[in-house]
Amino acid sequence: MALLTRWRMLALIAACLAVRLDWAMASQDIMKKLTVGFSKALDQCKTELAIQENVLQDFYNFWREDYTLVNREMGCVLMCMASKFDLITEDMKVHHKNAHEFAKTHGADDEMAKQLVSMIHECEKTHEGVVDDCGRVLEMAKCFKTKIHELKWAPSMEVVLEEVMTEIQS
Repeated sequence: MALLTRWRMLALIAACLAVRLDWAMASQDIMKKLTVGFSKALDQCKTELAIQENVLQDFYNFWREDYTLVNREMGCVLMCMASKFDLITEDMKVHHKNAHEFAKTHGADDEMAKQLVSMIHECEKTHEGVVDDCGRVLEMAKCFKTKIHELKWAPSMEVVLEEVMTEIQS
């Protein structure tokens, strides 16, 4: 009897892990869609801001956990891209409602969209003392990236780049 109970407990634990793994995989897919959707503004901002190749490398490596974002200009480009989707207000704060809708448009359910906006807001609050807008946005991006990695939601950059290249060719 005790052996049967242990097997049931083991089966229950395995089922819970499988559901959690499935949730992480679904979240990675949504983060991939968000990244691809957000990157659609990159070409426009690349032209407007005359982005250098080293900043583009930051985009190609953004979700790599071992890659460190250091270029202030990356913050400027992210700010430009966010403005293209009305994700920031005139005073350079995250527009919560628009960010929530952007997340939902790219596959997040209401709960995940709230969680993403909440994480961005926490990062914004943490770095509100940085007076340089580009520098603050860069720090917010690093903070957000860390939070996404902690949740195991970061998409594979290879898959993201493949999707972006497919979008460009079509």
